[in-house]
Amino acid sequence: QVQLVESGGDLVQAGGSLRLSCAASGSIRRINAMDWYRQAPGKQRELVAGITSGGNTNYADSVKGRFTISRDNAKNTVYLQMNSLKPEDTAVYYCNADILQFGALLSRGYWGQGTQVTVSS
Repeated sequence: QVQLVESGGDLVQAGGSLRLSCAASGSIRRINAMDWYRQAPGKQRELVAGITSGGNTNYADSVKGRFTISRDNAKNTVYLQMNSLKPEDTAVYYCNADILQFGALLSRGYWGQGTQVTVSS
């Protein structure tokens, strides 16, 4: 089985920084794309940032220039460095990874349990 565990969420003042981590574990043959999503109360879950296995990245317009996604393939971990945080960044942040398990023919997406980020004004 595969498990994704996020950490790093916290309460922070506007203008502050946080670094989220998401570690994948289990029967993993290969991890393809790894993404960060967020969901604020009453809103749909949205893609924040993504990174391919080769290191190509993409960002939502709302976080460009403030957030940086990175990954450590040796540790099966993806990070999200969040700077210049705003109250509107308040949400539960989830990681998603496209993972090929040993013995499987196709990869599939897995979700973490989420980590709360709260930015006070």
